Amino acid sequence: MDKAQVGNPDAPRYFPMIIGFFLLVMSVIYLVQEWRRRREIIEDVKELSSGRTPKLIGVTIVLILIYTFLFERIGFLYSTILFLGALLFLVNGRKHWLQNIIVAVVFSFLSWYSFAQLLNVSLP
Repeated sequence: MDKAQVGNPDAPRYFPMIIGFFLLVMSVIYLVQEWRRRREIIEDVKELSSGRTPKLIGVTIVLILIYTFLFERIGFLYSTILFLGALLFLVNGRKHWLQNIIVAVVFSFLSWYSFAQLLNVSLP
């Protein structure tokens, strides 16, 4: 940083140095805390990699890729309804089919209306 023209020439450097020192101290404290918790973290990763979670993560990634492919071709509104509907059916199941459809349509329409009509942002 440039030196100050009036007063203490090093004054503009103090605040960034104090913030940098504070962040460094906080980072070291966080690192020590996480180092002590490393066994718990390994157990959490093992729990996360078992059961239904890996399937949900994989299918969600595939749905995101399909969404990005469809977004430019069929537009924001229709692709968002399809993506959200598929994601809600994946998480909630077929038992809540009406709720899934209503949430997907209403959220997509309100998002489109908010951006396209209220904020005048052009959506594909």
